[in-house]
Amino acid sequence: MKAVIFAAGKSTRTYPLTLTRPKPLLPVMNRPIIQHQLEALPDSVDEVFLVVGYRHEMIREALGASCAGRKITYVLQQEQRGTGHALLQCRGLIKEPMMAMNGDDLFSPADLRAVAQLEAAALAKRVPDPSLYGVIEMDTQNRLLTLEEKPAVPKTDLANAGVYKLPPAIFDALDQTKPSVRGEIEITSAVQLLNASVPITVVECSGYWLPIGYPWNLLEANTYLLDTELRAEIHGEVSPAAHLSGVVYVGQGTIVRPGVVIDGPVYIGRDCEIGPNCWIRAGSTLGNGCKVGQASEIKNSILFNGAKAPHHNYVGDSVIGEKVNLGCGTVTSNYRHDGATHRSLVGGQLIDTGRRKLGAILGDGVHTGIHTSIYPGRKLWPNTTTLPGEIVDKDRM
Repeated sequence: MKAVIFAAGKSTRTYPLTLTRPKPLLPVMNRPIIQHQLEALPDSVDEVFLVVGYRHEMIREALGASCAGRKITYVLQQEQRGTGHALLQCRGLIKEPMMAMNGDDLFSPADLRAVAQLEAAALAKRVPDPSLYGVIEMDTQNRLLTLEEKPAVPKTDLANAGVYKLPPAIFDALDQTKPSVRGEIEITSAVQLLNASVPITVVECSGYWLPIGYPWNLLEANTYLLDTELRAEIHGEVSPAAHLSGVVYVGQGTIVRPGVVIDGPVYIGRDCEIGPNCWIRAGSTLGNGCKVGQASEIKNSILFNGAKAPHHNYVGDSVIGEKVNLGCGTVTSNYRHDGATHRSLVGGQLIDTGRRKLGAILGDGVHTGIHTSIYPGRKLWPNTTTLPGEIVDKDRM
């Protein structure tokens, strides 16, 4: 069986992190989202058609010709006109039943297997606010009745998770699908048309579905995988004067110096320098080549490859891009005095993150001056800088 993964879009909601990489390459527990997906596919999938567009050369370089034992065929979507249009790029390449799925969310292997075993299926999950998603209505036999994209008044609490098992007839349905109000050919509309001739079964998630719609969703996905999948392994050099508790992974070539305290679950990648005398708290992932030094504290955060918090830094509930360097005394604030949830500016609109604790989102290559203080939920665009003693109370573009 073949699988089609949609990985062509330019995700503006995850700026500034996706200004310098496509969204499927955002790391969770030190592996790109797309790699997690490829590893989660059922054994029956022998080839993956990866529909790419925005910064596609980075995905090709990261994955190569195969991953997780499966051949990868790259299909270029020159113009991003929706997920249905993306699938149409595979016409003529696939003549058998296929899986099709979004390339920027994380799915449990058990749920993907359940979808793959059926003739035609769609994955769904019950959510508190279905208006944020496509909404599925099904009958008592779990057969699809309706699929509406972000309705103002949802008929059910079943959100469309963006994973399908489809017969080749989907291409004929796509030919008949009219563009949406956004001018895009939506796979959801084609699935509705297909359902008239090929009944589609709705599979409710029994495992996890971790959508990555905004930068802070990376923290939620990272926490979940650390809690459920991390295994304690020490491949680097850990000083006997360091204290590790809980589940901790230390990568090859990493040095953990005296006085370091690590409270798992924590993942530390390859070739990192940790310490002396610093604290890495639960829920944190450090990529490869990171540095956390004297008197720094990292809590429930993600540091991309090459990020540095070298001395007297506090990084809490934050996402720190590649090769960021935090000047001495840089602090990310992560909690409002009134205890309310944080809001973040996305595309000119304030979005309620639903998080009572949220630190900074720093793009690749940011350098902060000494004693920089960053307000909760603020974002700094790639390669921006701050002055010594600066207070960052607005996003920096």
